[in-house]
Amino acid sequence: MVRPAPHHLDILFAALADPTRRAILSMLLEDDMAVTDVAEPFEMSLAAISKHLSVLTRAGLISQEQRGRVKWCRLEPASLRDATVWMQGFGQVEPVEMDALERLLVREGLISDPGGAADETSRTADDR
Repeated sequence: MVRPAPHHLDILFAALADPTRRAILSMLLEDDMAVTDVAEPFEMSLAAISKHLSVLTRAGLISQEQRGRVKWCRLEPASLRDATVWMQGFGQVEPVEMDALERLLVREGLISDPGGAADETSRTADDR
């Protein structure tokens, strides 16, 4: 039996399903990073990080570029557009509001709070 080629959304959501890959994407929100810098905070081999980066690249979430001897990674945020459009088709997902996304990433511990202490709007009802 021949399996059909996986749909782009399948690849995208599979890439986003892993917490290490989501953490890498959060790191790349700030700026392009060398592969070795991406690997630094993780307790895994460079080969394992390279596999995660390959999955993210295949999904179109990042691009990789050789600059001299160093391979650099860049976030490709436009690649999330297909997933956003697909989710909005269900009418249950509002358009992404970037401040709310940033508060979510801070709350989940994926990025540090750029404004210092979290503001009142980023706290959940349980926190109050």
